[in-house]
Amino acid sequence: MASIICLAGLVACGDGKDNVTGKEDSRYPIDAEHRLRESRGSLTGEGGLFSLGGDSKKSEQSPIGVNSFLWRASLDSLSFMPLLSADPFGGVILSDWYEDSKTPGERFKVTVLILDKTLRADGIKVTLFKQIRQKRGEWRDVASSASVARDLENTILTRARELKAAQKQ
Repeated sequence: MASIICLAGLVACGDGKDNVTGKEDSRYPIDAEHRLRESRGSLTGEGGLFSLGGDSKKSEQSPIGVNSFLWRASLDSLSFMPLLSADPFGGVILSDWYEDSKTPGERFKVTVLILDKTLRADGIKVTLFKQIRQKRGEWRDVASSASVARDLENTILTRARELKAAQKQ
């Protein structure tokens, strides 16, 4: 069974030439899709499986997996908070709990998800978590205002637009 699978794999790796005569097979490549696949290179090379068939020019512009303006704007906007994790390929930023000295007894945690490679208003999602300290020193989760998360999203989007405009100049 294993030998049949190996043999099928080797046959699939053919170079488009007749194995007996060595001449170019007139049926290869069969259509435009095959020509496109052939022009992209190997499975792991440019345009292969691991680049998901993406445009190589776009990947050269930004080595991270998400919109670079949204990424930098998110980091700039959250720079006052301690960060737990920042994944530029997945587009996830997790902050640690932050307690502002102006409002003791309240602390916030933010999760930013960058959802797209383009600079769009729906390309970012901010989730805000809030806790209040109880009299015994324990922290209790409370509902945070959706408008605060939306304001943070707008701050990030504004900063991203500023970064994009500054790059064009």
